[in-house]
Amino acid sequence: MENILVEVSNRHVHLSEEHMLKLFGNTALEKLKDLSQLGQFATTEKISLVNGGKVIDNVRVLAPPRKESQVEISKTDSRYLKMNVPLRESGDLVDSPGILIRGPKGEVMLDRGVIIAKRHLHVSDVEAEEYGLTDKQIIDLKIGGERGMTFHDVLVRVSSTYSMALHIDTDEGNALDHNGQTFAKLVSRNT
Repeated sequence: MENILVEVSNRHVHLSEEHMLKLFGNTALEKLKDLSQLGQFATTEKISLVNGGKVIDNVRVLAPPRKESQVEISKTDSRYLKMNVPLRESGDLVDSPGILIRGPKGEVMLDRGVIIAKRHLHVSDVEAEEYGLTDKQIIDLKIGGERGMTFHDVLVRVSSTYSMALHIDTDEGNALDHNGQTFAKLVSRNT
């Protein structure tokens, strides 16, 4: 299995409809661009993350809305914000810290929801069957290039709406010197 698209996921936030309303005054956010996963898109709207005296501005809002708001940042961001943020699969918010989110129309204090997303491979159910992959499986992927590396413990996520793409965060992308179209290949299946 080769030619797996590598995408770097910058810090972003997924909001509930209730929080969209508080932060922006409405829930009909403007689409900036479609993302690689069907039905997912980046909006033109941005928020600020506030923890004590530390602020990260211009954090992109992704849509559509979720049941529960979630903030995804990098380890570098968590250090800057002086937060102990767990490495988690998207959606696993148990025992994660909260943060103040500031928008143009108001603020929301999350009780929980700040995570560093585990690197993961999105695959459709058809692709999963074709390549012998299963949901929640852990694999290793190798990326070539001048600063190439092997990513261990990559979580496989399977859904009929997914398209094959490896998602890594900005810290991982910077270590790789990702600067355009980069591809990975499967080197081992673990569990």
